[in-house]
Amino acid sequence: MSHATGRAAPGERHFLPVYRSGRIVLDHGSGSRVYDRDGREYVDFGAGIAVNALGHAHPALVEALTAQAGRLWHTSNVFTSEPALQLAQALVEAAGFAERVFLCNSGAEANEAAIKLARQWATAKGRGPERRVVLSFSGSFHGRTLATVTATAQPKYHAGFEPLPGGFRYSGFNDLAAAEAAMAAGDVCAVLVEPVQGEGGVTPAEDAFLHGLRALCDRHDALLVFDEIQCGMGRTGHLFACDGYGVRPDVVTLAKALGGGFPVGAMLVGARGADALGFGQHGTTFGGNPLAAAVACAALRELSSSALLANVARQSTALRDGLAALDRELGLFAEVRGRGLMLGAQLRPAHAGRAGDILDRCTARGLLVLQAGPDVLRFVPALNIGDSDVAEGLSRLRAALSDHLAAG
Repeated sequence: MSHATGRAAPGERHFLPVYRSGRIVLDHGSGSRVYDRDGREYVDFGAGIAVNALGHAHPALVEALTAQAGRLWHTSNVFTSEPALQLAQALVEAAGFAERVFLCNSGAEANEAAIKLARQWATAKGRGPERRVVLSFSGSFHGRTLATVTATAQPKYHAGFEPLPGGFRYSGFNDLAAAEAAMAAGDVCAVLVEPVQGEGGVTPAEDAFLHGLRALCDRHDALLVFDEIQCGMGRTGHLFACDGYGVRPDVVTLAKALGGGFPVGAMLVGARGADALGFGQHGTTFGGNPLAAAVACAALRELSSSALLANVARQSTALRDGLAALDRELGLFAEVRGRGLMLGAQLRPAHAGRAGDILDRCTARGLLVLQAGPDVLRFVPALNIGDSDVAEGLSRLRAALSDHLAAG
């Protein structure tokens, strides 16, 4: 049933019940406004979970998609296409550290590829299976495949899917001493970390933590893998989140904003691991799809612009200031954290567990937001969002929060 109304949610009859369905059915959008099939308008502060980084129906992306749709839709990877070649070259040039790219369809696929690459890299060094451990961190989220959900160090995502694959170890996020202890045996082949955790509460890594992981990986001959699926592609105010930390990883995984709404993922690999995967050791039918690659090329050009990255910084300040003002008035937030336009508002203990209820009230007031667990409101709007959309979204958020307080 719909949490907002008690009525059956659209799609409830036919979809597997793996999502918390709402009562609205979205129909179309433009920029940071989206409309349901009844014509009602919403300010979009969620951007499809940080996917629609250029908003809805961005002209450059629409043009790239429609032009490619009239040319070539798909080839097997026995062949290649011009858009895939262009995207791989553009990503290598933009990243600086990368030498090779693997194109896929999603963030889970990109992380799966990174795990397989790391283990093949260790295998080539003569390490047996017992020395191919992947270290990840509490609060992380790396995907829904069996390998990536195991790398996700949150037990709630594991329950019922056992037996889980072996060769994974967990440590405390932002706890460098714990990571050092976890790597002391010399059996870790890769460290997998999000520079800013998304599902884990929109929690940024500390600078010293990521720099320390780089040093540990160098000391123990392990690959440092940055999962930038949610926090990459301009989200933190830098095209790559690692640039904002001044840390050079061996592998970066991307998805979400890379296609601006069209499904695409990528794994970027630096010199240490560039030759780790050989012919036939990995693949995917739709990776490098011409439609996806053409749209991603267009998105990458827009996301790389200095004007867009400057807008991220400016609107991040506006959104933070607005949330601080709401807290001074209403007293709901214990903390606002994050980087760039990836912000989380931690609810005070008196409102713990109520993030989902607040989301429903936001929807009723014409605002789309997200949560990151039961206690955190997550704000990941389009990176090109304008002043009026931020102001209107904050106004609607204030009304929703007031409704929440009035309801007790």
